[in-house]
Formats: sequence, C-alpha cells, structure tokens
Amino acid sequence: MSAFRLSGLMRFRKLQEDQAAADLASANASRRRAEARRAAATRDLTIHEFQTDLGVAVFRASVASRAALRSFATEASVAVEVAATEVQQRELAWSDARKRSVPLEKLSERHAERESVEDLRVEQLALDEIAGRAPSGTVPGSDA
Repeated sequence: MSAFRLSGLMRFRKLQEDQAAADLASANASRRRAEARRAAATRDLTIHEFQTDLGVAVFRASVASRAALRSFATEASVAVEVAATEVQQRELAWSDARKRSVPLEKLSERHAERESVEDLRVEQLALDEIAGRAPSGTVPGSDA
C-alpha cells in the first residue's frame, strides 16, 4: 500500500482547522463572559435607588454612583459588541480553514479506496493462482 503523498499537507491543514476551532471556542467564551458582565451591570443599574432623604451629600453620591453604573453598563455593552465581532471573524477563519482541509480529506479517502481495491485485486490474483496450481479435483487447504 502506497502512502498518500499529501498526508503531510493534510495534517498541517487539520492542525490549522483545529487551531481555528480552538480560537472560535475561546472567542465564544469571551463573548459569554462579556454578556454576563453586561447582564450584571444592567441588573445593578436597574436596582439602584436614589437616596434623597439623607441629605444633599448622599444624593450627590447616589447620582455619581448611578452615573458610574450607567458607564459600566455602556462599557459592558460595547465589550459584548466587540466580542460578537471577534466571534464572527473567528467563525470565518474556521470556515476558511475547513474549506482548505476538506478537499485533502476527500483526496485521502479516494486514495484509501483505490488502495483497498488494489489490495483486493492483488489478493484475488494470488487466490486465482493458487487455485490454478491445485491438482484437478482437489480443493486447496483440504485434506483429500
């Protein structure tokens, strides 16, 4: 059986595809973390209450706290958008890597099929030759 001549390239393409898949998984994890931060910031902003009955200083601190929470929520939303863009880019990179490896995989499969057919043909020729050498009326491998 002969070796598939493009096996080295196929392994390289598969490594590229695996790396692209790992990068995509990492980008998806980052996006999920960003979404969790955004949800927490939005929740904190929603439940924040102004303190008006404790004096001007407390009211000002409450306003400043709400402004900080709004800023954090906005920052978290931007982080989600950036992470989503990164996921899209990683999906495209994985798709491109997959497109480069699929043709090689198909060639490898065809090569293996041809090799299998050739092995079966050689085996059949050997069996035919053995059967042709056996004396007439006897079956090879039997004790007649």
